[in-house]
Amino acid sequence: MTGSTAKRVVAVVLNWCNEPDTATCLESLAASRYDALTVLLVDNGSPDSSGDRLHARFPGVAYLQTGTNFGYAGGNNRGFTWALEHGADYVLVLNDDTVIDPDCVPALVRAAEETGAAIVAPQIRYYDQPELIWYGGGRHSVGRGMGVHRYENARADVPQHRERITFACGCCFLFRAEVLRAVGGFDESFFAYVEDTELSLRLARRGYTIWYEPAATVLHRITRGAQETPFQIRQRDTNRRRMVRLHYGAVDRARFAFWYYPTRMIHLLNYVARRDWARARAILDGTFGRLDRAAE
Repeated sequence: MTGSTAKRVVAVVLNWCNEPDTATCLESLAASRYDALTVLLVDNGSPDSSGDRLHARFPGVAYLQTGTNFGYAGGNNRGFTWALEHGADYVLVLNDDTVIDPDCVPALVRAAEETGAAIVAPQIRYYDQPELIWYGGGRHSVGRGMGVHRYENARADVPQHRERITFACGCCFLFRAEVLRAVGGFDESFFAYVEDTELSLRLARRGYTIWYEPAATVLHRITRGAQETPFQIRQRDTNRRRMVRLHYGAVDRARFAFWYYPTRMIHLLNYVARRDWARARAILDGTFGRLDRAAE
C-alpha cells in the first residue's frame, strides 16, 4: 500500500533521555517500505536536551517538544493530537527502544483495512534474541487487572495467524484515527504502565475490535527476565488498582482482590527477606497508596 491512495500513517516516537535508542528507532522508520508514512518525534521534556540533538540529527522528522514530562500516556497523547491535526488515517504508537521491520507498517495497515480493527498489534520480539517472542498478541486478565502477553518466550517460528485479541501492548500498535477521535487516547492519570490495558478495555466496552498481525514484526530492547525497578512496581500496581476502579463491577473487583492482595504480600515478604527495602516500599505504595497521587 504505497502511493497517493495509501492511507496516511503518522508514527509517534516518544523520547525521554534515550538518545541512542531513539536514533536507532528513527533510522528503522526511515527504512520502512510504506511511502505514506510521516514520523513525529515527541520529546517529553528531556532534561538532557536529547530531544533537541535528535531534532538536529534528523531534520526531516517532524518534532514536538512538550516542555515537561507528561509520562508515557501524556507524551503520546500530545503526539496523537498532532497526528490528527495533520490528517492521519492511522497513528502508529512506537516505543523509542524498538526497531521496526521495513514491512511492518504495510502489514499493519493491510490488516486494519481488511478487518476494520480499531487497533492492530504486531509481533514483538526481543532485540537481543530475535528468535524469541516477547509479545505475540495478548489478553486482558480480569484477576490480574492487566494485560497478559501470549507466546512470551516462544520461538518466533511458532505457527501463528491473524486473530482478534483483547489486549494491545503499548510498545507498538496501529490506531485507527477515527476511533482515536471517538474514544480518546491514553488516560493520562496512568502516567506510565497499564495505560495500554485501560485503553484496550475501554475500546472493547465501546464495541471496537483489536487484532493481532504476526506478519508485522518489531524488535524491542528489553532484557529477558529483568527485575522490575521500584518505579515500575509502584506504577504498575497503583495503575492496576486505578484500572479496576474505573472499569470493574463488584464481581470482577472481588476476583481481582482475591488474586492481587495475597500475591502482593508474598512479593513483599520476599523483598523484606532479601532486605530489598526500595522494592518493599514500592510494593506497599502500589498496593495501599492513594490513587490520585502523581507519579514519582
